[in-house]
Amino acid sequence: MHRRYTIGRAMRLATTALAVAALAACGRMAPPPAAATPPPLAALAVHAEPAHDEQAWDGVVEAVHEAVISAQTNARVTELPYDVNDAVHKGDVLVRFSDVEQRSARSAAQAQIAAAQATYTEAAASYQRLVAIYPQGFVAKAQLDAERARRDAAQAALQSARAQSSQIGQQLDYTVLRAPYDGIVTRRFVQVGEAVQAGPPTPQQLIALASLQDLRVSVQVPQSAIAAIRRYHAAEVVLDDGRRVTAAKVTVFPYADPQTHSFGVRLELPGGDTGLYPGMTVKVAFASGEAKRLLLPLDALVQRGELVGVYVLGEHGVALRQLRLGHRHGDRIDVLAGLDDGERIAADPAAAARWLAGQRRGATP
Repeated sequence: MHRRYTIGRAMRLATTALAVAALAACGRMAPPPAAATPPPLAALAVHAEPAHDEQAWDGVVEAVHEAVISAQTNARVTELPYDVNDAVHKGDVLVRFSDVEQRSARSAAQAQIAAAQATYTEAAASYQRLVAIYPQGFVAKAQLDAERARRDAAQAALQSARAQSSQIGQQLDYTVLRAPYDGIVTRRFVQVGEAVQAGPPTPQQLIALASLQDLRVSVQVPQSAIAAIRRYHAAEVVLDDGRRVTAAKVTVFPYADPQTHSFGVRLELPGGDTGLYPGMTVKVAFASGEAKRLLLPLDALVQRGELVGVYVLGEHGVALRQLRLGHRHGDRIDVLAGLDDGERIAADPAAAARWLAGQRRGATP
């Protein structure tokens, strides 16, 4: 009887163990059958690369060349060829004024020059005649000196008339305002037919212009991070789509704001189409130390709903592994977690998915 009890107890224990194993097997998916040989897929070995550690702050894009053109003569607006958001080229007419008064003043100035020139010519000739006969004693020394003074006065009057004509000519030039560089009209302060004044107290504003060719980014950085920024002098502007624009020059202001205790940093951007415009808010990543970074090509990633990962290649199979990603660097992206240095991933995720599906069905991919 004791033997039957022992055998029955052993059978119950075995049954319980089988049930526990079956429940545990139900709680996880069965792994795909292992391949006899490494999967025939294009592989990419992942290695850590030396890079800078980063700290990021918000910055504002500014135009290097930005100006508000003001009136420099009193006149009436007769032409405004461009409106807000219009692109202009260097030398294009932005504002044209009436110039009747300026032309009349120039004509009067030219007449004064002619009169002063005639007076000076006559005075100079008279002085030369006296100089010629003075050695013979026909004229007194006082008369010669008076004629010299009259000649010098006529010469001074001629120079004054020419200077006044130059000033009036400049006023005439002010009736046509041209773009100092290629840019965009950002604001218009006057309308056609409006009279403008050059002052006082201040010249009247006419039109605002900004160039999109040369841009910079201004950032306020806390004083705790300014030492690292001064050390590395390297920064990148991170765009909304993940692309990065490397700053051509980083300038750290030599003083802090006494209210916020933060330092101003200015980044000069390279020329060309960067996708940035004045007034935009951007993230600026500053180099703050040495680090190593795993970078993957974007076309090696797999998107499955909210899951982003890669197919990792082992000796006998393929596994989809989820990743935690960081910033984008051109056509590559930073891997924060999920991969180790030296692991191999599938360069073609679609081919890896087909191979894995074939393995699960028990067929050859």
